[in-house]
Amino acid sequence: MNGDFPGRGTNGGDWPSHPIVLAVEDEEPLLEVILEGLKRNGFTVDGVDSGEDALALISHSRPDLLLLDLMLPGMDGIEVCRLLKANPATAGIPVVMLTARDSEADIVRGLELGADDYLTKPFSLKVLAARLRAVLRRHRPGATAAGGDTISRGGIALDRSRREALVEGRQVDLTYTEFEILWLLASNPGVVHTRSRIVDSARGTEASITERAVDVRIVRLRRKLGSSSGNIETVRGVGYRFSD
Repeated sequence: MNGDFPGRGTNGGDWPSHPIVLAVEDEEPLLEVILEGLKRNGFTVDGVDSGEDALALISHSRPDLLLLDLMLPGMDGIEVCRLLKANPATAGIPVVMLTARDSEADIVRGLELGADDYLTKPFSLKVLAARLRAVLRRHRPGATAAGGDTISRGGIALDRSRREALVEGRQVDLTYTEFEILWLLASNPGVVHTRSRIVDSARGTEASITERAVDVRIVRLRRKLGSSSGNIETVRGVGYRFSD
């Protein structure tokens, strides 16, 4: 642990065959479990037990993903995430947070700073590996979030240039804000969006939209989506995501 990352192999393109994950966790037994579990699932891993060590390692050996515990001694995970995302050289590193079950406020803060996903303790190693792969797929070189002006996913087809929404081939009438919310969620499947992030993205002609009003818009949007409404998932205490 706590050294340079090995060289990267690839599977024929820009995508590493063994993605490099840096795990930051101060509980040594849990860190060892994470490292062994991810190795068995095909990841190249290294681990440190402090935010300071993580930043020092990242400064000369860039990982493909950072698995970051929020409750760390000294510099906490929120500050580590803030510093990474504020630095253009490291802002593109995806971050998955590890949190306690009662830390919803920290989850929201981390997501607002640019973290990509989170898991609450305790968690399954299989779920952890699957979630990391999902985040890495979204950050794969050459991948695009929205695929241009159209999205087709989960029975929903969106054309942004025409402001047109189809559900199972049936056209549905969405307001400007409803369309923008659905576009944001569908173009980033699996990503948790806080209410304030949704407000920032969706505010346009409806300048009065607030975080509290987001819930109302979601209810109306689900009603219009009918059988496809289950694609929009509520993440309690945080916000919403489109099922991955």
